Amino acid sequence: MSDNYTFDEDNAVKFIRASLPEEIREKYTDDEILYVVDIVWDYYEKKGLLSLDNIDTEEELLDIDDLVKYVKKELSADKEVVMDLDDVKYLVKGELQYEESLEDTL
Repeated sequence: MSDNYTFDEDNAVKFIRASLPEEIREKYTDDEILYVVDIVWDYYEKKGLLSLDNIDTEEELLDIDDLVKYVKKELSADKEVVMDLDDVKYLVKGELQYEESLEDTL
């Protein structure tokens, strides 16, 4: 597999930032955006969505509302990170779009 098809944190942050509404685009640091990405992947792991057994049904198994709720809960529990919970849906949506863009290049 070429490097063009692998998940790259720097590219993910650029992609997510570009996908955000203009009023929140510069609100968060790269590290804060990456933190949301990490929480998304933690959710995948907890739900068994990283298993190769689920590779064909992964998108069908993903409950985006549940994912957004999970990210909000994790961010709320972390007292060191201050993010507007109303922005979470945009960050999660951008991360999912980045993943889709990788699939589209296969």
